[in-house]
Amino acid sequence: MLQKKYKSELISILNPFEGIYTLEFRSFGSKFKYLPGQFLHIAIDEEYDGSSQWPESRCFSMQSNPSEETIRITYAVKGEFTKQMEQTLKVGSEVWLKLPYGDLFQQSHNKTNTVFIAGGTGITPFLSLFTHESFKEYSNPKAYLGFRSKAFNIYQKELDLAQNLSLNLFFQDTDGILDIEKIFDQNGVESNYFISGPPAMIKAFKKALIAQGVPTVNILTDDWE
Repeated sequence: MLQKKYKSELISILNPFEGIYTLEFRSFGSKFKYLPGQFLHIAIDEEYDGSSQWPESRCFSMQSNPSEETIRITYAVKGEFTKQMEQTLKVGSEVWLKLPYGDLFQQSHNKTNTVFIAGGTGITPFLSLFTHESFKEYSNPKAYLGFRSKAFNIYQKELDLAQNLSLNLFFQDTDGILDIEKIFDQNGVESNYFISGPPAMIKAFKKALIAQGVPTVNILTDDWE
Protein backbone atom coordinates (compact mmCIF):
# COMPACT_ATOMS: atom_id res chain seq x y z
CA MET A 1 0.00 0.00 0.00
CA LEU A 2 1.56 3.29 -1.12
CA GLN A 3 2.00 6.14 1.33
CA LYS A 4 -0.21 9.16 0.81
CA LYS A 5 -0.24 12.62 2.36
CA TYR A 6 -3.52 13.76 3.95
CA LYS A 7 -4.19 17.33 4.96
CA SER A 8 -6.15 16.86 8.17
CA GLU A 9 -7.92 18.72 10.95
CA LEU A 10 -7.47 17.98 14.63
CA ILE A 11 -11.04 17.56 15.87
CA SER A 12 -10.54 16.25 19.41
CA ILE A 13 -7.93 16.34 22.17
CA LEU A 14 -8.17 14.24 25.32
CA ASN A 15 -5.65 14.83 28.10
CA PRO A 16 -6.44 12.22 30.79
CA PHE A 17 -3.09 12.62 32.54
CA GLU A 18 -0.26 15.10 32.54
CA GLY A 19 1.86 14.47 29.47
CA ILE A 20 -0.55 11.94 27.86
CA TYR A 21 -2.73 12.99 24.92
CA THR A 22 -5.17 11.25 22.58
CA LEU A 23 -5.69 13.15 19.33
CA GLU A 24 -8.37 12.55 16.69
CA PHE A 25 -7.96 13.70 13.10
CA ARG A 26 -10.33 14.08 10.15
CA SER A 27 -9.11 14.16 6.55
CA PHE A 28 -10.02 17.21 4.46
CA GLY A 29 -9.91 15.05 1.34
CA SER A 30 -10.09 11.34 0.65
CA LYS A 31 -10.69 8.71 3.33
CA PHE A 32 -7.67 7.45 5.22
CA LYS A 33 -6.45 4.09 3.90
CA TYR A 34 -4.38 1.76 6.06
CA LEU A 35 -4.34 -1.68 7.70
CA PRO A 36 -4.51 -2.65 11.38
CA GLY A 37 -1.18 -2.24 13.15
CA GLN A 38 0.25 0.33 10.77
CA PHE A 39 1.63 3.73 11.73
CA LEU A 40 1.77 7.27 10.38
CA HIS A 41 4.05 10.30 10.23
CA ILE A 42 2.64 13.61 11.47
CA ALA A 43 4.03 16.97 10.36
CA ILE A 44 2.94 20.09 12.23
CA ASP A 45 4.95 22.68 10.28
CA GLU A 46 2.45 25.45 9.48
CA GLU A 47 4.47 26.47 6.41
CA TYR A 48 4.24 23.09 4.72
CA ASP A 49 1.89 23.10 1.69
CA GLY A 50 1.83 19.43 0.77
CA SER A 51 4.02 19.75 -2.32
CA SER A 52 7.47 20.73 -1.08
CA GLN A 53 9.96 18.45 0.67
CA TRP A 54 8.37 16.56 3.57
CA PRO A 55 9.20 18.48 6.78
CA GLU A 56 10.27 17.22 10.19
CA SER A 57 7.79 14.66 11.43
CA ARG A 58 7.22 11.99 14.07
CA CYS A 59 5.87 8.42 13.88
CA PHE A 60 2.81 7.26 15.83
CA SER A 61 0.82 4.03 15.80
CA MET A 62 -2.81 4.36 14.75
CA GLN A 63 -5.15 3.06 17.45
CA SER A 64 -8.30 3.59 15.39
CA ASN A 65 -9.18 0.87 12.89
CA PRO A 66 -9.37 1.23 9.10
CA SER A 67 -13.18 1.14 9.00
CA GLU A 68 -13.40 4.39 10.98
CA GLU A 69 -13.64 7.78 9.30
CA THR A 70 -11.16 9.41 11.67
CA ILE A 71 -7.72 8.48 12.97
CA ARG A 72 -6.77 8.45 16.66
CA ILE A 73 -3.30 8.37 18.14
CA THR A 74 -2.14 8.50 21.76
CA TYR A 75 1.24 9.89 22.68
CA ALA A 76 3.34 10.66 25.72
CA VAL A 77 5.31 13.90 25.81
CA LYS A 78 8.93 12.81 25.37
CA GLY A 79 11.42 14.92 23.44
CA GLU A 80 11.22 18.20 21.57
CA PHE A 81 8.76 17.20 18.85
CA THR A 82 6.09 15.95 21.23
CA LYS A 83 6.65 18.98 23.47
CA GLN A 84 5.95 21.14 20.42
CA MET A 85 2.80 19.12 19.71
CA GLU A 86 1.63 19.67 23.27
CA GLN A 87 2.24 23.41 23.09
CA THR A 88 0.92 24.20 19.61
CA LEU A 89 -1.84 21.75 18.65
CA LYS A 90 -5.39 22.86 19.38
CA VAL A 91 -8.81 21.67 18.25
CA GLY A 92 -9.08 23.03 14.72
CA SER A 93 -5.34 22.87 14.02
CA GLU A 94 -4.40 21.73 10.51
CA VAL A 95 -1.65 19.14 10.12
CA TRP A 96 -0.33 16.75 7.49
CA LEU A 97 -0.45 13.01 8.00
CA LYS A 98 1.54 10.63 5.81
CA LEU A 99 0.54 6.96 5.85
CA PRO A 100 0.54 4.03 5.98
CA TYR A 101 3.81 2.54 7.18
CA GLY A 102 4.66 -0.82 8.72
CA ASP A 103 3.40 -4.38 8.38
CA LEU A 104 3.00 -5.57 11.96
CA PHE A 105 0.00 -7.85 11.41
CA GLN A 106 0.68 -8.49 7.73
CA GLN A 107 3.73 -10.57 8.62
CA SER A 108 3.25 -14.33 8.49
CA HIS A 109 1.91 -15.64 11.81
CA ASN A 110 -0.40 -18.25 13.28
CA LYS A 111 -3.78 -16.80 14.24
CA THR A 112 -4.50 -19.56 16.78
CA ASN A 113 -3.44 -18.98 20.41
CA THR A 114 -1.81 -15.68 19.43
CA VAL A 115 -0.36 -13.71 22.34
CA PHE A 116 -0.37 -9.89 22.46
CA ILE A 117 1.88 -8.20 25.04
CA ALA A 118 1.90 -4.42 25.55
CA GLY A 119 3.13 -1.90 28.07
CA GLY A 120 1.49 1.52 28.44
CA THR A 121 0.77 3.33 25.18
CA GLY A 122 2.26 0.33 23.36
CA ILE A 123 -1.29 -1.01 23.31
CA THR A 124 -2.33 1.39 20.54
CA PRO A 125 -1.40 -0.69 17.45
CA PHE A 126 -3.14 -3.69 19.02
CA LEU A 127 -6.37 -1.70 19.41
CA SER A 128 -6.52 -1.09 15.67
CA LEU A 129 -6.72 -4.88 15.25
CA PHE A 130 -8.84 -5.75 18.31
CA THR A 131 -11.62 -3.39 17.17
CA HIS A 132 -11.48 -4.38 13.48
CA GLU A 133 -13.60 -7.02 11.78
CA SER A 134 -10.45 -8.96 10.77
CA PHE A 135 -9.88 -9.85 14.43
CA LYS A 136 -12.60 -12.49 14.02
CA GLU A 137 -9.98 -14.55 12.17
CA TYR A 138 -8.09 -15.14 15.43
CA SER A 139 -8.85 -18.19 17.55
CA ASN A 140 -8.27 -18.04 21.32
CA PRO A 141 -6.22 -14.81 21.31
CA LYS A 142 -4.74 -13.61 24.60
CA ALA A 143 -3.62 -10.14 25.65
CA TYR A 144 -1.30 -9.25 28.53
CA LEU A 145 -1.39 -5.51 29.11
CA GLY A 146 0.59 -3.56 31.67
CA PHE A 147 -0.30 -0.12 33.02
CA ARG A 148 1.08 2.12 35.77
CA SER A 149 -2.26 1.90 37.61
CA LYS A 150 -5.93 1.19 36.87
CA ALA A 151 -6.47 4.85 36.10
CA PHE A 152 -3.94 4.65 33.25
CA ASN A 153 -6.06 2.10 31.39
CA ILE A 154 -7.82 4.70 29.25
CA TYR A 155 -8.58 2.11 26.57
CA GLN A 156 -11.23 -0.07 28.24
CA LYS A 157 -14.07 0.99 25.92
CA GLU A 158 -12.03 -0.14 22.93
CA LEU A 159 -10.94 -3.35 24.67
CA ASP A 160 -14.60 -4.14 25.34
CA LEU A 161 -15.14 -4.28 21.57
CA ALA A 162 -12.62 -7.10 21.16
CA GLN A 163 -14.51 -10.34 20.66
CA ASN A 164 -13.23 -13.60 22.15
CA LEU A 165 -10.13 -11.91 23.58
CA SER A 166 -8.76 -13.35 26.82
CA LEU A 167 -7.75 -10.15 28.59
CA ASN A 168 -5.12 -10.09 31.33
CA LEU A 169 -4.52 -6.67 32.87
CA PHE A 170 -1.62 -5.85 35.18
CA PHE A 171 -1.26 -2.66 37.19
CA GLN A 172 2.22 -1.83 38.35
CA ASP A 173 1.16 -0.22 41.63
CA THR A 174 -0.69 -3.36 42.77
CA ASP A 175 0.48 -6.28 40.59
CA GLY A 176 4.02 -5.31 39.68
CA ILE A 177 5.33 -5.30 36.13
CA LEU A 178 4.53 -7.78 33.36
CA ASP A 179 6.30 -11.09 33.94
CA ILE A 180 7.42 -12.56 30.62
CA GLU A 181 8.40 -15.87 32.26
CA LYS A 182 4.85 -16.40 33.55
CA ILE A 183 3.38 -15.37 30.20
CA PHE A 184 5.59 -17.94 28.47
CA ASP A 185 4.66 -20.65 30.98
CA GLN A 186 0.99 -20.10 30.10
CA ASN A 187 1.50 -20.14 26.31
CA GLY A 188 4.60 -22.16 25.38
CA VAL A 189 6.90 -22.27 22.37
CA GLU A 190 4.23 -22.81 19.70
CA SER A 191 2.40 -19.50 20.13
CA ASN A 192 3.16 -16.37 18.15
CA TYR A 193 4.00 -13.42 20.40
CA PHE A 194 3.38 -9.78 19.46
CA ILE A 195 5.22 -7.32 21.71
CA SER A 196 4.73 -3.54 21.82
CA GLY A 197 5.92 -0.97 24.35
CA PRO A 198 9.10 0.74 25.51
CA PRO A 199 12.19 -0.38 23.53
CA ALA A 200 13.88 -1.78 26.64
CA MET A 201 10.83 -3.92 27.40
CA ILE A 202 10.62 -5.23 23.84
CA LYS A 203 14.31 -6.14 23.84
CA ALA A 204 14.18 -7.88 27.22
CA PHE A 205 10.98 -9.83 26.48
CA LYS A 206 12.22 -10.97 23.08
CA LYS A 207 15.51 -12.13 24.61
CA ALA A 208 13.65 -14.03 27.34
CA LEU A 209 11.34 -15.80 24.87
CA ILE A 210 14.24 -16.83 22.64
CA ALA A 211 16.04 -18.20 25.72
CA GLN A 212 12.96 -20.34 26.40
CA GLY A 213 13.14 -21.80 22.90
CA VAL A 214 10.54 -19.69 21.10
CA PRO A 215 11.59 -19.43 17.42
CA THR A 216 12.59 -15.91 16.38
CA VAL A 217 9.98 -15.96 13.60
CA ASN A 218 7.29 -16.45 16.25
CA ILE A 219 8.18 -13.13 17.96
CA LEU A 220 6.82 -10.06 16.19
CA THR A 221 7.57 -6.62 17.58
CA ASP A 222 6.33 -3.08 17.11
CA ASP A 223 9.72 -1.40 17.51
CA TRP A 224 9.96 1.02 14.58
CA GLU A 225 10.98 3.81 16.98
